[in-house]
Amino acid sequence: MKEWSRIPVSFLNPTAQRRPIAQPQPGANAPSPDDGRQDARPPRTKTQADGSQRVQDVHHLWRSRDNRKGRHAIAVSPSAEGQFLAPPSTNTLRPILHTLWRMLTYYPIWDVSYQVAQWFTWGSVVWVINSFLVWLPSVRPSSAFPGESTNGGGISAFIGATIFEIGSVFLMIEAVNENRTQCFGWAFEETLERNGLLRLRPSSENCTHHHPNKRNLVGNRAIPEGASAHDKPLTPKKFAEAKVLETWVWFPTWHELRHHYIREIGFLACAFQFLAATIFWISGFTALPPIQSALSPRAVDGAYWAPQVIGGTGFIISSLLFMIETQKRWWKPAPYVLGWWVGAWNLVGAVGFTMSGAFGYWHGSKGEYEAGLATFWGSWAFLIGSVAQWYESLVKHPVEKDRDAGEDVVGGEGGGGENGNGAQDVERAEGVTE
Repeated sequence: MKEWSRIPVSFLNPTAQRRPIAQPQPGANAPSPDDGRQDARPPRTKTQADGSQRVQDVHHLWRSRDNRKGRHAIAVSPSAEGQFLAPPSTNTLRPILHTLWRMLTYYPIWDVSYQVAQWFTWGSVVWVINSFLVWLPSVRPSSAFPGESTNGGGISAFIGATIFEIGSVFLMIEAVNENRTQCFGWAFEETLERNGLLRLRPSSENCTHHHPNKRNLVGNRAIPEGASAHDKPLTPKKFAEAKVLETWVWFPTWHELRHHYIREIGFLACAFQFLAATIFWISGFTALPPIQSALSPRAVDGAYWAPQVIGGTGFIISSLLFMIETQKRWWKPAPYVLGWWVGAWNLVGAVGFTMSGAFGYWHGSKGEYEAGLATFWGSWAFLIGSVAQWYESLVKHPVEKDRDAGEDVVGGEGGGGENGNGAQDVERAEGVTE
């Protein structure tokens, strides 16, 4: 099986790598063609009764977005003759329903990626409420009540912009605390009840991401001293015996910014998001009723509508970068990747917020109507993207079909796929090393 790296923008760092995994041999209880027992060989079916699937090969799919969010994706090759048992693909119905249920019952507040999703989700909810308060009076004046647009709209705009700013701060914290070691996040174990087949299961015992740290909201996750991005994952015993270093930082060094982060698409996207949210917050502040009423029309254009246009433009750039990060090439969409849809829906929302600010310069009832309408559909798009990000933050161990296996592969928890030549096309076009 081949190993490849994906670089959608030639002068930036790779955004994805397919790495081989040292796979142990099945134990003494493994089935043998010469075994005289009738039940020695497991049933020749890809899917087992417990939902697991038999696979022949397993590869680690490292992706920069997954790495920031503490996700450990693997690519498997289903085979009725496979000697390994893996969980079902995470894009199938049962795992999807399970994750949707966990969204309602599981609250990992210690996980910074979960915090990012929550802040943007609730911020989007506030903006949806704001859009109703601002737009409905233009659609149905009979339903308006005193202060609906000025007081309700202004206060909700300030709250929504503030929540977006806090979410962007967590987004930057997530970006500068990406994992620098080769964290696999899975373990093999022999299953005697399956005639010696080796089961692949999620394991956090030697995970070096900070996300499993439950002791505090933001804090350190121990890693072995001297570990590097090229090291193989340690066994739990060696990991427990190793000296530890801090993996949590609040600010990267100037050297890291110049030589590493400036070439990371994900970090650049987070930086644009943070700068845009900061500028956009100005419009939320000036939307407060006491400030808004004290500004002249010209001052409103400069202090209220202009930050919306500039901030919205920054949101557009950030969303595009997040989409490119998940793609094979900068121009080729990746609708089979869940992270791509997060960026795509945020792009729609960013366009809506930018148009809302632009329509604000169109004074009169028609301009107010169009500005409110753009905020309405833009806020709903942000909400959809944020909920998708919430879902993504809970799926820490995605299982995907291997593209090199000649079958469709799913690059996330969305649908779709490409033909079996997809990975080979990447190899030829992007200088893959074997």
